[in-house]
Amino acid sequence: MIFGVICAVALTGAGACVVIAVQRAAARADAPPKVTVTPAEALEGEPRVVFRNTEIGSRYGLVSVVSLADPDGPRAFTDVACDRVYAAAGTTSCLRVKRGLATTFEAVQLDADWNQVESWGLPGVPSRTRVSADGTLVATTSFVTGHSYMQVGFSTATDIREVGGKDLGNLEEFTLVVNGRRVRPADRNIWGVTFARDDNTFYATVATGGTTYLARGDLSARTLTTLHAGAECPSLSPDGRRVAFKHDVGGSTPRWQVVVLDLASGAETTLDGETRSVDDQVEWLDDDSLLYGLPRDGEAGVSDIWQIKTTAGAAPSIFIEQAWSPSIVRS
Repeated sequence: MIFGVICAVALTGAGACVVIAVQRAAARADAPPKVTVTPAEALEGEPRVVFRNTEIGSRYGLVSVVSLADPDGPRAFTDVACDRVYAAAGTTSCLRVKRGLATTFEAVQLDADWNQVESWGLPGVPSRTRVSADGTLVATTSFVTGHSYMQVGFSTATDIREVGGKDLGNLEEFTLVVNGRRVRPADRNIWGVTFARDDNTFYATVATGGTTYLARGDLSARTLTTLHAGAECPSLSPDGRRVAFKHDVGGSTPRWQVVVLDLASGAETTLDGETRSVDDQVEWLDDDSLLYGLPRDGEAGVSDIWQIKTTAGAAPSIFIEQAWSPSIVRS
C-alpha cells in the first residue's frame, strides 16, 4: 500500500510538471512580439532588409521587414510564413514546409504587396532560394533525401523559373563541364544558385566524385562549368567581381568557414575572424560586408543574422537579432 501511495504521488507530480511545461510552451508560442512593431507601409520605398522572424511567439516564422538604415529599429510583419525567404525588385520567393497528416513542401511566389502570385510543389525539404536582381528569375533548392548538408549521401533538386513564365528545369539536366571535360556523372548534386545581373549567367555549387565546385551557369546554353574546387552555397557580390561561399575545413564532421573569391585573379580571402561554423548561403550587405544566419546556443528555433567585413581577421557582429534568411532590397 505504501509503495502504491508513493507511485501515485510520483505520477501526480510528473503529470503536474507536464501540464505546467505545456502551459508555459503555449504561453511562449502565443506571446506578442517584444520588438517594436511598425506598419509595413512605413518602410515602403526605402532600402530595407527582408527576413524570417525567429522570435519565439505568435509571429514566429513570419516574413518581416526592417529599415536598412536602422536594422535594430521597428519591425514590420507580414502574414506570410516561410522557412526560407528571399526578395528582390518586387518579387519574393518563399519556401515552406506544410505540416499535416501528410507533410508536403511548397514554393510560393509573392508580389510587392505580399500577395501570392503562384505556387508549386517541391520534391523535398526547403533549403535555399534566390531571386535575380531585377525580380525576373527564381531559383529553389530542396533536399530530396537527407535534411542537412552535414549528412552523408544527401541529394538535392535545384530548379530555375522565369517569374510569370516557364520553368527552366532542374539544373541536373544541364550539360556539366568539369575541369574542361563534358561529363555525365550519376552522383551529381547542384544547389545554392546566385544570379548575375545579365539574367543569363548564374553561379551554383556542383558536387560530384566527393568534391564540391563553384560552377558558372549559362541559362541560354544550358551549361554548368566548374571554376573552383571546395566551394559551397555561393553568393555573387553586387559589383559582380567576387563570390563569397562556405568552405569545409572540418574532418569527419563538416565545419564551414566563409571565403571570398576574386573571380578575375583567383585570389581567396578566408574570413577567419568568424570561428564558428557558418552553414548558410551568405548575403552581401554591400560591396565590403556579408550577412549570414547562425542558430543561438541553447535556444531551439532561434537564430540571429550576423555581419562581417570581407577582410581576413574581421570580427563578426550582430546585425539583426532573432532573424534568419536575409535579403537586401534597395528599391
